[in-house]
Amino acid sequence: MQSRNKYGAVSGMETHKGIPEDLKQEVLKIIKPSEAERIKLMDIQAELASEVKAAADRLGIPDILVEIVGSAARGTWLSGIHDIDIFISFPEETPRKELETLGMAIARETAKLAEYAEDRHAEHPYLNIVFRGFDVDLVPCFRVASASCIKSAVDRTPFHNDFVKARIKGHEDEVLLLKQFMYGCGVYGSELKTQGFSGYLTELLIIHYSSFENTVRAACSWKPGEKIDIVQHSEIGHKEPLVVVDPTDPRRNVAAVLSLDKFCTFIDCCREFLKNPELRFFFPACLLPLEGSEILERLESRKSAQLAVVFKTPDVVEDVLYPQLYKMEQAVAALLKDYEFSVIKTGVWSGKDETVIMLELISGTLPNVKKHIGPPVWVKEHAQKFKEKYEGAEDVFEGYIENGKYVFEIRRKYPMAKGLLENQLVNCSLGKQVHQSVNEGFEVIENAEICKLTDFDFRVFLRKCI
Repeated sequence: MQSRNKYGAVSGMETHKGIPEDLKQEVLKIIKPSEAERIKLMDIQAELASEVKAAADRLGIPDILVEIVGSAARGTWLSGIHDIDIFISFPEETPRKELETLGMAIARETAKLAEYAEDRHAEHPYLNIVFRGFDVDLVPCFRVASASCIKSAVDRTPFHNDFVKARIKGHEDEVLLLKQFMYGCGVYGSELKTQGFSGYLTELLIIHYSSFENTVRAACSWKPGEKIDIVQHSEIGHKEPLVVVDPTDPRRNVAAVLSLDKFCTFIDCCREFLKNPELRFFFPACLLPLEGSEILERLESRKSAQLAVVFKTPDVVEDVLYPQLYKMEQAVAALLKDYEFSVIKTGVWSGKDETVIMLELISGTLPNVKKHIGPPVWVKEHAQKFKEKYEGAEDVFEGYIENGKYVFEIRRKYPMAKGLLENQLVNCSLGKQVHQSVNEGFEVIENAEICKLTDFDFRVFLRKCI
C-alpha cells in the first residue's frame, strides 16, 4: 500500500533515489556567486542607491525612499546574472501623474552616469539602465501601508522583499538549486513569453517546503488546483493549475501566470530527475540549429504537412507581443479546424525581424468534395429550404437522402490549407499590433520551402518543433 510523507513523496511501492550531496555541490560551484562577485554587486547597489538619493536632492524632490529589492537584495541571484532592482518610493498620497513625472526625472538624472538607458512601461513608466555592466531597473512606486492596499502592481514588491528576507536566511542555496533546475527544465521565468515560475514564486516554494529536494519530491504528486498558502489567510478561490497565495496579499495568486503545460513539464522533470539525478537536468545540452538536409529528412520521415506563417515582428515589448502571438496561434488552428484540416500541433517563434507561426497538419490538402448534411426530411420547412438551396446549384456534385437526412456533396471552398490561410488569415482574431503587421504583409510557406528560413535561433526552434 502506498503512503505519502508530509512533502507528498510516495513511500511503499514507488521509491526514488535521494539527491546526492556531491551533485548539489557540483551545481552550486557553477551557479553560486563568488565572494568577489557578491562584494562587487553590493558595492554597485550601494553606489546606485546613493546616486538616486543625490539625484532627488539635486532636483529638489523630497520625501522619497530608495529601496533595493529583488533577488540581488535577498542573496538568491545566480552567478553571472547581474540584475539590480531599485525602487524609488513616494508617499502614498502622491498623485499618480506626479509620481510618474518625478520618478522618471530622478531615474533620468541617475542615468546620466549610465552606459545605456531605455524607457520601459509596465503599469506605469520605469527606466532600464546599464551601469558598470549591471542591468538596472529604476522603478517609481507608492509607499503604501500594506500590499493589500496597493495603488500600482509594483507597490507589492517591497513587501515581497521584506517577507522573503525575513525567512530565506540559510536557505539561499536551496533557492539557487531550484532556480537552476527550473532553467534546465525550461520553466523558469514569469514573463508572458515563458509563462513559467517567477523568482519570488521559487523563493516561496523553498520557504514552504524548506529545501530543493523537498520541493522536487512534493511536485511529483502535484495536480491542477494544487494550493499553497504559507500564512493560511486566504479563502479566495483561484482556478489556475498552481495556486500559491501571496503571503503579503491574500487576493493574489503568485503563480497566476504559470501555464498548465509549464506546470506539468515541471512535474514531469521532477519525476525523471528523482529516478536518475544527473547534472544534465540543471545544464541541458545546447540545441544546435537544424541543417537544411535535416529539415528535409524530418519532413520525409513525418509524412505530414508543415506550414509556416511568416510576417514582420511588431515593434512592441515581449509582454505585449507574446499574448497576441499565442492568441493568433489559437485562432489560426481554429480556422483550419473549421475548414476540416486536422491540426497535429502548433508553435510560435519570434525574432528581431521576423515572426513565424508553425503549423503541422495531417495533410495540407483535402478532397474537392465536401459532404454537407442537412436537416431530417420530416422537418418540412427547414428541409425544403435546404434542398432548394443546393439542388441544381453550382459547385454541387450530387444530392441524396442518408439516414433520413438530405445530403449534398458540394465543392470545397478551400481544399488547400495554404490557400485558406492566404485568404482568411487577416479575418482571424490576432491582437492589435500583430494584426497590423499581418495586414501589412505575410507569407505562407510549406514543407521544403521552410528551408529558406535561415535564422540561427529559428533553426534551433525547428529542432524542437518538427
